[in-house]
Amino acid sequence: MGYDAPGGPDVFRPETMPTPQPGTGQVLIRVAYAGVNRPDVIQRQGFYPPPPGASPIPGLEVSGTVVAIGKGAPPEMLNQQVCALVSGGGYAEYCLADVRHCLHVPGDLPLDQAAALPETLFTVWHNVFERGWAKEGETLLVHGGTSGIGTMAIMLGKAFGLTVIATAGSADKCQACRDLGADLAIDYKVQDFVEEVKSFTEGRGVQVVLDMVSGDYVARNLACLAEDGRHVTIAVLGGLKATLDMALVMRKRLTLTGSTLRPRSDDFKALLADEIAEVAWPLIVDGTVRPVMDRTFALADAGAAHARMEGGDHIGKIVLRVGGD
Repeated sequence: MGYDAPGGPDVFRPETMPTPQPGTGQVLIRVAYAGVNRPDVIQRQGFYPPPPGASPIPGLEVSGTVVAIGKGAPPEMLNQQVCALVSGGGYAEYCLADVRHCLHVPGDLPLDQAAALPETLFTVWHNVFERGWAKEGETLLVHGGTSGIGTMAIMLGKAFGLTVIATAGSADKCQACRDLGADLAIDYKVQDFVEEVKSFTEGRGVQVVLDMVSGDYVARNLACLAEDGRHVTIAVLGGLKATLDMALVMRKRLTLTGSTLRPRSDDFKALLADEIAEVAWPLIVDGTVRPVMDRTFALADAGAAHARMEGGDHIGKIVLRVGGD
């Protein structure tokens, strides 16, 4: 699926392009499902162009079958079912992927769920556990608890021994967070999450905040952090700029960091994939962690999928059916 110019969800249109050919270290995946993510929406709106060399077609994660391999890719990858993190090109029948960014799909994991994993799993692992240094016994505050990122952060946090606090925008969404294991779910529309965090932690605060709002949330997040706390920003849905009390940062010895995954080098993503395969993927294989699925749309209905994401009513992941199982 492509579009002639940025715009609303209705700009998508089918297009026919030559089947891409895998280069050195690449595989060609016949796509079964493609995940829908917020960066896809922002790209379609014209605010997030693909990095140099990436496909202009949206789509950052896919699942499917390897149907061709490039030079240097292991021959045994051919005909294997995989899911992959890609820099673009997912909304298509065929998609190229760096072989190092592929994860083998266990036999009992449906391919729609497999397509819902790479972007959220890579993002949460890197930002919560690598940049945020979260460790067993600490408390994590997750905003957007019912988003794809939020649901994964709750599940991974609990799997690795964290206490998890999540915010969400309705009673039903808060219940969904609790069902996933959140120790506290805060309806930010009717509750002050700063006061709720202080009460729950008996004034100690949390060690890590995973923030996808930014804007005026940042100062409030810092008020929630314990001494030596870490604030990790992964999106700026609430605004690009924040006003901070730097004396508070000094007094609490806070660390502010953040990242975007798509522009990072292939080598970095390969190292991240290796760590995930070793430490986190076993939780997928044994069924401890599985993605929360919201709704599946046909590839031709990509616009409707984007409209649902922009509407904010979804809980968990939205995927596109391309070739099916």
